[in-house]
Amino acid sequence: MRSMVGGALLLCMSAIAALAADGKDIAANGTSGGALPCSSCHGEHGEGTPASGFPRLAGLNVQYIEHQLESFKNGTRKNDVMQPIVAALSDDERKTIANYYADMTAPKAEAEPAAPAAIAAGAKLAATGDWPKGMPGCGQCHGAAGLGVGATFPRLAGQSATYIENALQSWKAGDRKNDPMGLMASVASKLNDDQIKNVAAYYESLPVAAPARSPETKP
Repeated sequence: MRSMVGGALLLCMSAIAALAADGKDIAANGTSGGALPCSSCHGEHGEGTPASGFPRLAGLNVQYIEHQLESFKNGTRKNDVMQPIVAALSDDERKTIANYYADMTAPKAEAEPAAPAAIAAGAKLAATGDWPKGMPGCGQCHGAAGLGVGATFPRLAGQSATYIENALQSWKAGDRKNDPMGLMASVASKLNDDQIKNVAAYYESLPVAAPARSPETKP
């Protein structure tokens, strides 16, 4: 029995390693179906490009990445850059690239630091929200340190401020509709532009962490 379990585990680990290898190729070179290399926008190591607003992918939850790619495909998340790229990816390629980035580690991408006052205001909003507007703190869903919770609430720590701003504005404008029960659209509608900038600055200021899943929790 032990040998059977050990053999099954070895096969599973080999399959994951193959996914990572294929994911690395897609990230670096794109696909024969016409998808552009992910690294051209998201950085060589998935660290993102803050100046352009392309998000950090390294270490995000694998199911979260899969869901976002599926959302670009089905139109519940609109983005003129991502939609044609995802349309050129097969179902297996989307899973492969999600697994690849979920297991990556990368240093924090360099970005121009925000003003300390903006970071402090963002930290307060993340911790306590704005209850007169009926808005809870971001940390109640995304974790106290912005490390994310499961597949639904992504880690925000170390993410590009420009990306977070753009994402919140997208929720607010109704261009993104892939959240459970319209939660993020509701939150974003309660934020003014200054609050959006402040909370984005705060999360960008936080250090990045290890991948969202460890080897012990891989499927």
